[in-house]
Amino acid sequence: MIPFNKPYLTGKEAHYLYQAVYSGHISGNGNYTKKCHLFFEERWGFKKTLLTTSCTDALEMCALLLNVKNTDEVIVPSFTFVSSALAFERQGAKIIFADSRKDHPGIDETKIEALITPKTKAIVVVHYAGVAVDMDIIMEIAKKHNIYVIEDAAQAIDSYYKGRPLGSIGHFGTFSFHETKNIQCGEGGLLAINDDTFINRAEIIWEKGTNRAEFFRGEANKYGWKDTGSSFLPSELNASFLYAQLENINDIQNKRKEIWLAYYNNLKLLEDKGLIKLPFIPDYASNNGHMFYIILNDINQRSLFINYMGGHNIKCVFHYLSLHQSDYYLKKNELRHLEKSDYYSDCLVRLPLYYELNNLKIFEIIESFFKNFL
Repeated sequence: MIPFNKPYLTGKEAHYLYQAVYSGHISGNGNYTKKCHLFFEERWGFKKTLLTTSCTDALEMCALLLNVKNTDEVIVPSFTFVSSALAFERQGAKIIFADSRKDHPGIDETKIEALITPKTKAIVVVHYAGVAVDMDIIMEIAKKHNIYVIEDAAQAIDSYYKGRPLGSIGHFGTFSFHETKNIQCGEGGLLAINDDTFINRAEIIWEKGTNRAEFFRGEANKYGWKDTGSSFLPSELNASFLYAQLENINDIQNKRKEIWLAYYNNLKLLEDKGLIKLPFIPDYASNNGHMFYIILNDINQRSLFINYMGGHNIKCVFHYLSLHQSDYYLKKNELRHLEKSDYYSDCLVRLPLYYELNNLKIFEIIESFFKNFL
């Protein structure tokens, strides 16, 4: 069976884990955490970064930093993972779901302004498949209505909008290092803070509501409870594993983009014949090789395709179910019609994409494609 995903190991992870264990500091915010923070800030220019145990935790930190309350509304795309909404739902906010674009699963920027009310606190944009949302439109809307922007860049490490790193444009950026992501440590995340006014408080919330980090830097003679917060920081074991991946990011990214291009170039004939639709990347966006997907005509065709590929030992999977159609959401809200979000929920299917996917396996996948469609 060709799996959908296989976590890649660079070879240094075990060595760095050993170093972390025998350093005597294996809880959070040690040497490898600092190395990771420095890497992110120097390579992509984030003002302040904080490793978290997941992207979900990074999003929850955003909700706390913005003091989201039950009187607030937060606009979120419906075609996304539940964490994009859950972080703000937990604070009591009303989630206002937005539809996807016609040409891409990302949020439809032209539909956002109609959803804004005096209660709107923030917009969460998801850079689906590592492809940028049009951030000029988003930031212009946010400035006009005095609301905040959170970039859910879980899939968008090392991807860009007009040359600017994703996650660095909104007030906050959040990333995932789950084992399905380009750069991974099993479970992990990152909060990027791009607005200076949130930096000091973010560190306190990250450290269980205390000024513990400030104390260990020698900037305070004692530490105590200062604010709300939680234990959002990961252990040095996660950080050391992640650092081995970061050191090899160029190689990892190049290989993933090669696989993506091999799919695109070989399957273009099927798109030209009108049999499938391939990913669309706007001219303002880059491709980080996170995901390769195709769009089929309907849910029945997709089910038949997934079953066919599975019968040929190739694991292909669908993606999100529209959150506005979820049982949890419908318990408290009326059913809404978001045409494009539901379209992608029914018709999108993802192909295997991982570092060790060699040319022979790629050819096997593509050959099965053509046997299915032609």
